[in-house]
Amino acid sequence: MTDDREPRARDPRAISGGSLQEAELQAAPDVAWRATAARSESPFEQGVRRLRRSTTALIGAAIVAVLLVVALFADVLAPQSPITSDQTHTFERPSWDYPLGTDQLGRDMLSRIIHGSRISLAVGVSSVLLALFVGVPFGMIAGYYGGRVDSLIMRAMDLILAFPIYLLAIILMVIFAPTAGLIGTMKVTGAIAIVRIPIYARLVRGSVLSIKEKEYIEACRAVGVRDPWILLRHVLPNCLAPIIVTTTLGIATSIIVEATLSFLGLGTQPPTPSWGWDLKANVSFIQSNPWISLFPGTATPSTPASNNPPPGRGHAAIPVDGYEADGGRGQRDPRRPAGQGSGRREGSMRPVPSERSRTRRTRWSPAATGHAHACRVVERPLPPT
Repeated sequence: MTDDREPRARDPRAISGGSLQEAELQAAPDVAWRATAARSESPFEQGVRRLRRSTTALIGAAIVAVLLVVALFADVLAPQSPITSDQTHTFERPSWDYPLGTDQLGRDMLSRIIHGSRISLAVGVSSVLLALFVGVPFGMIAGYYGGRVDSLIMRAMDLILAFPIYLLAIILMVIFAPTAGLIGTMKVTGAIAIVRIPIYARLVRGSVLSIKEKEYIEACRAVGVRDPWILLRHVLPNCLAPIIVTTTLGIATSIIVEATLSFLGLGTQPPTPSWGWDLKANVSFIQSNPWISLFPGTATPSTPASNNPPPGRGHAAIPVDGYEADGGRGQRDPRRPAGQGSGRREGSMRPVPSERSRTRRTRWSPAATGHAHACRVVERPLPPT
């Protein structure tokens, strides 16, 4: 009897719960899973892994990458000058010399579309960043301090929002007097930025109203932390999720607004290449020469669509500050918490067979004896599907 107990004394096992007799039982070997140490994935790594599994997101990312390369190296990629006219080659059909044909002035349409991508992307990104840098501080100040400051800022934002986005952009461009070149592009950028400032201000204000009531903000105030430091260090990082969502969606909207203004004759003026202006100038020849309107008309919606492709089966979910941001249209929605709508049975210990968790999950492995002490709680990463 003494010999049987000596190995157990040299090899003690930590048992939680159960009676003294159950504690003396041996666990069934090779039944419980062995816990494996694995490094947990960062949110960026999780996003990249899910992005690779989404066909629509990969296609959209590839189109955006191609557009960025074309816009950056437009001078090298364009076969001819986008503003040089040649009256001897007007309305040329697509050929090796003119892959997309020429317009009524003999200008190469491929060169104009390549240089037009630079204008569209520059206006889309610049207008959103300008609206971001102005609207976010206004929203943070209004939501944090409240009172008269909040009322004054929000009434100004409501006044801007009272006008439809296109109507206000048209009014601003009439006031600015559209011109050609860099100055004309800056005017269009400023008009679109003014239209989008209230969107960021109201969005950030709503987030700050809930964040400033948190315990860690009260603790910062109690220890005497200054308000600017609280806003920059603690409030702003917790508002980034909805800001990122709105920014990515706003770039596509700004590109469409710029093309609309140019089509109406209120955007960038010729000879500066613009997709909207080329579509406006060539639409009257669409019956006899459809290609000169087809190509700029196709490039205009394809750029916003590539930025926000529609979600399909197996679309990627990119976590942004605790939220899921899918790789398609509306996939960066911060209102949907991570894991919601994933098909998990509520209250079940194991996941649905078609689901694999993106984080390490605690699982139970009962032994064949059926005793409670023979169950081990282990953690191991589940392989991605």
